[in-house]
Amino acid sequence: MDPRRTALLLVDLQEGTCGAEQARQRPGFHGLFRQRTLPALQRALALARGQGIEVIHTVIANLTADGRDRSLDYKRCGMGFPPGSVETRVIAELAPEPDELVLAKSSSSPFSSTVLDYLLRNIGIETLMVAGILTDQCIDHTVKDAADRGYRVICLTDACMAESVERHGAALDCFRGYGELIAVEELAQRLGPSRSRDGSGPNDPGQPPQDLRQDGDA
Repeated sequence: MDPRRTALLLVDLQEGTCGAEQARQRPGFHGLFRQRTLPALQRALALARGQGIEVIHTVIANLTADGRDRSLDYKRCGMGFPPGSVETRVIAELAPEPDELVLAKSSSSPFSSTVLDYLLRNIGIETLMVAGILTDQCIDHTVKDAADRGYRVICLTDACMAESVERHGAALDCFRGYGELIAVEELAQRLGPSRSRDGSGPNDPGQPPQDLRQDGDA
């Protein structure tokens, strides 16, 4: 895996889908997300940043106040958030750094409603690592669309989540043939020591990176 040709895509990890308000609306989902999925996401994000891997966030956000620009699916299910609303913000635990891309999308796949493909090709990305929610909806669609466009796709299985464990597992089985399915622990083993964005070597040898492999709960 060449970090210079790799990107981590974090899908829809925002206040409107997994933020604090979800604790009241969907306590079971929120509790499992905080306990199991969020730590894996944080670890994957730290690994990517430590390797100088491009990090891209997508958030569900309308381009218009009334959401008329949304996909038919989003309109049918009532999915969408007004532009600039609190619900469109990436949750604080995964907040983008200043130079990380944040794309507003109004369909399941960011390849349909954003310029993601254009950006990936301009940056020179060949491998796309995908994580986020929901495994059987936006993650499924994103993985398949990326594979169809010629990217090597890696889905970080424990950094994804569906409405139930059963739906999560069924989704992984569904798109298994479109890319690699690995846990964040395996990603850590593949990447090795932290490196700079240009791939020249470990970052600041006088300041060793935090050992992200000391726990096994990802």
